[in-house]
Amino acid sequence: MQNEKKIDPFGFREYDARWLFPESINEMGIESVGKGFGTQVIKKNKNPTVIVGHDYRSYSENVKKNFVKGLISTGCNVKDIGLCLSPTVYFSQFKLNSDAVAMITASHNENGWTGIKMGIEKGLTHCKDEMSDLKDIVLNEKFVTGSGKYEEIKEFNKVYISELSKNKLKKKLKVVAACGNGTAGIFAPEILRRIGCEVIELDCNLDYTFPRYNPNPEDMKMLHEIAKCVKDNSADVGFGFDGDGDRVGVIDNIGNEIFADKIGLLIARNISNTHKNTKFVVDVKSTGLFMNDEVLKKNNCKTIYWKTGHSYIKRKVNEDMAIAGFEKSGHFFFNHPLGYGFDDGINSAIQVCNLLDNQTEKLNILLNKLPKTFQSPTMGPYCKDDEKYKVIDDIIVKINKLKDENFKIGGQNIFDILTVNGIRFTLEDGSWGLIRASSNKPSLVVVTESPTSEEIKKEIFYFIDRLLQETGKIGEYDQKIS
Repeated sequence: MQNEKKIDPFGFREYDARWLFPESINEMGIESVGKGFGTQVIKKNKNPTVIVGHDYRSYSENVKKNFVKGLISTGCNVKDIGLCLSPTVYFSQFKLNSDAVAMITASHNENGWTGIKMGIEKGLTHCKDEMSDLKDIVLNEKFVTGSGKYEEIKEFNKVYISELSKNKLKKKLKVVAACGNGTAGIFAPEILRRIGCEVIELDCNLDYTFPRYNPNPEDMKMLHEIAKCVKDNSADVGFGFDGDGDRVGVIDNIGNEIFADKIGLLIARNISNTHKNTKFVVDVKSTGLFMNDEVLKKNNCKTIYWKTGHSYIKRKVNEDMAIAGFEKSGHFFFNHPLGYGFDDGINSAIQVCNLLDNQTEKLNILLNKLPKTFQSPTMGPYCKDDEKYKVIDDIIVKINKLKDENFKIGGQNIFDILTVNGIRFTLEDGSWGLIRASSNKPSLVVVTESPTSEEIKKEIFYFIDRLLQETGKIGEYDQKIS
């Protein structure tokens, strides 16, 4: 019944909130989450202002309306910038000087999902501790009460578009902008044209049914479509933006689908030439090439491997005053003077354009100059939300034990183990495997890479898969190597 509040507690993820609407959260539940976030904001600031926005889904405005109702009931004043991208909301905090932000979006999740990305400190979003606090406030109804005001801010998107369009390219690049019918379609093509690109649009009209594929730059179907469009139009580069515009996927000029960590390394090299002695942060799913890259070494730059998740990486970029951060999922973070530190897919595409603007060679040549590695896609075997962290804890114990026993994978010992986020184990030749719990879906995350051979990459996956199958706790993979 609609007059009974419904909130699935598992919707409170590590760095944002995600639910199926209205199956796992209803309007009253959303209102309670608004009350919870408002309570958190009020504790930090008296008489605060919160900026809200929403993505393009059939129910997003309704979700926002109920979330705002909850915010106002705590005494927060709301400024609503309307239909926009997550980075537009983050950017608005710097321009409209608010005390907090909240974006109604389920990002790249399938239709039917909704969610909220929220933050109080400028340029940062909730991490695990803040989400745990929010969950406690909401589920135990520890709300403050007050009476806030509501204001609609019209045409803020123009300010955001203008900001990203300031610096023009020297070259006339031909680019494909693919948006999967998500919200980025009303931003990315215009901004790329304004900086001087010739833009070929692919699925840029808004359609919340996502008729061709989900707007997800890790989805192979989306990447294949972009690759075809790049080749058909002899484009210099192809960009795929996710549903709320904070991620980008990249296709090179001959149609190769490039993992975001490799593009991140090329961008890092380009940045390091003008910003020496700086730091880069990358997530644990990222290529091992960052660690020993000759260009980064020459420019005295350091790479830090950190927890996967947009909130974790941007917080680490902020805390360590890194110039940029890169996540294999396509979240890129550019700190001052290249950005405000938050993840923005369109700014990331601009940085790729800047890279090409500074080079005489095509993108595929630049990529070929990187040391070759054999990488798996990001694979997601199903695992229940209430079991996935226990599965990972058990796997960590098993792999540490196997290391102590000198167990060999592909004829090699386990050389190093990193447990900052799940477990990433490295073999003697630099090959590595990762198993961690997904923070926004009932699944695990598996990635493998080898600088040596396709066979070693597969051997590591088979090793991981055997361990996972032995738990009896995993289901089908969303995609996997054979």
